[in-house]
Amino acid sequence: VLLPNRLDETGRPIPFVSDFFDFSIYLDASEADLEKWYVTRFMRLRDTAFRDPRSFFRNYASLSDEEAVETARSIWQRINLRNLHENILPTRARAGLILTKGASHRIEQVALRKL
Repeated sequence: VLLPNRLDETGRPIPFVSDFFDFSIYLDASEADLEKWYVTRFMRLRDTAFRDPRSFFRNYASLSDEEAVETARSIWQRINLRNLHENILPTRARAGLILTKGASHRIEQVALRKL
């Protein structure tokens, strides 16, 4: 929601949802931690939700541990990391407050932007 406004055909900004926010919070973490958390969550889901026969992700449940880690890292690189770089990180500077999480998921840094 913090993406910058686009311009209409006349060059005027199109109102965007963030124009109506008084305050916004961006939760930040290192790319290495984000990848590690993604792979860990993928492995947990492989043993739980992915086992549901109705799950779209059912085919991941039968992967070996090694194949599952490789698949999770591939998904991270191709989709999530790209989304992070193209859509999420560019919005960081628009946030009023930036909370940075460390590897333990604890907030390690707080940055309040002067308004």
